[in-house]
Amino acid sequence: MQTEKVAAYITTWLREYAEKAHIKGFTIGISGGVDSAVTSTLCAKTGLDLLVLEMPIHQDERQVTRATEHIAWLQKKFANVKRMKVDLTPVFDSLVDALPPVEKEEDRFMALANTRARLRMTTLYYFAGLYSLLVAGTGNKVEDFGVGFFTKYGDGGVDVSPIADLMKSEVYEIAKFLEINDDIIEAAPTDGLWGDDRTDEAQIGATYPELEWAMRMDEQEKSRDSFSERKKEVFDIYKKLNSRNQHKMSPIPICEIPEDLN
Repeated sequence: MQTEKVAAYITTWLREYAEKAHIKGFTIGISGGVDSAVTSTLCAKTGLDLLVLEMPIHQDERQVTRATEHIAWLQKKFANVKRMKVDLTPVFDSLVDALPPVEKEEDRFMALANTRARLRMTTLYYFAGLYSLLVAGTGNKVEDFGVGFFTKYGDGGVDVSPIADLMKSEVYEIAKFLEINDDIIEAAPTDGLWGDDRTDEAQIGATYPELEWAMRMDEQEKSRDSFSERKKEVFDIYKKLNSRNQHKMSPIPICEIPEDLN
């Protein structure tokens, strides 16, 4: 990958898209991870307004620290960056209290994790509407089009997806080129939806390099019988998630009424 040229291309694409839409700039949630760090930096490089939001919900302190340090770095480097912190913890807790109880609390862990992402999406769109901004997404190619590792109408609810055609490994390349903080680059990827430090790998069962390999093999129409041991296991994980999460990656099904019923 021609890293410098790709970064410049994305920056130009973002600026031209916003200007054509007559929008002032972008807003993005900063998680402390490499995807949001790269995306926010590319948005800042457009020279348009950039509002970065911290939206903790019972957040792991290390994630908060990485996010705060990245925002401070952005503001030092770019004059067009504004920051805002919206503590969504009491909002989340109030919603949980308002919901009917369940017999086993663990039965709703996933639903509540996705609720966190949707509260953040709602907050981003509030500020986007208030200040005439576009919500910038942070999903990469293997997450958005490979395994569907995002929340529908949560972090998947965005206006533009600047890095969605980049593999995770390519996002890291751009992060190094942009001189993103080493703490962010070296941190284990996490979606930050659980209030602890569990990693993406722990949830998925495979690393991003493994998933990228499986995605390439699937694009080449390989079958699981082509591999052995760990590669077969990773390929099965990829295929299972790709199939299960098609509802996120495909257009919303529309019930089309036959002409003879009109």
